[in-house]
Amino acid sequence: GDTAMARMFCDISTFSGEPFEGDPRQVLKRNLEKAREKGFTFFVGPEMEFFYFRSAGTVEPLDTAGYFDLTAHDLGSRLRKQTVLRLEAMGIPVEYSFHEIGPSQHEIDLRYSDGLSMADNLMTLRMIVREVAYEHGVYATFMPKPLAGVQGSGMHTHMSLFRGEDNAFWDPAGQYGMSDVARKFTAGLLTHASEITAVTNQLVNSYKRLVPGFEAPVHVSWARSNRSALVRIPMYKPHKGNS
Repeated sequence: GDTAMARMFCDISTFSGEPFEGDPRQVLKRNLEKAREKGFTFFVGPEMEFFYFRSAGTVEPLDTAGYFDLTAHDLGSRLRKQTVLRLEAMGIPVEYSFHEIGPSQHEIDLRYSDGLSMADNLMTLRMIVREVAYEHGVYATFMPKPLAGVQGSGMHTHMSLFRGEDNAFWDPAGQYGMSDVARKFTAGLLTHASEITAVTNQLVNSYKRLVPGFEAPVHVSWARSNRSALVRIPMYKPHKGNS
């Protein structure tokens, strides 16, 4: 049977027992606490994209299947299925999992949860994706643009703010259903986009992905149905304000 798994997350402290300011988990906790003081809970649902290659030294894909290809009973799909089962076994719920546009490119979308739990779950997911691949002699990579000429891997992140049971971004009277909070939140993302990019796109390779023609954002912009906008405001359905 499967071997048992455990995971442990630690907060880093100074010798005097104070939380270490540079610990990324502490940075997140501090900001979530600030939001809580204003009555908000921050929820995140990420879409993780990655590639499988035959070995660490090559960029040879395992398959040539396409976007949302559900008929491909290839090694990549089996690896992804096994990864999802392992995530679920560790109490990390997966919303969707499918083949992405690129050859041997896959996506796993986690069910949304609060910011801190999700940060922990993401670190776990990355490790499990790589471990399952390694067990089968295959190499998994989250590198932004391993192959020229095809889509790179990004991480779309669905974000929402709630006040108690209510979606703070939703206002049926607002333009596009957006509340004042939603507009200001979007403005904040756009204002700080350059600094955010320095953190989220750290590699030279990241900028090979951020080029026109591949659905990756190249401008600081927001939109409703343009897939290449930096910030996308989802279309809403009647009576679905909380979604």
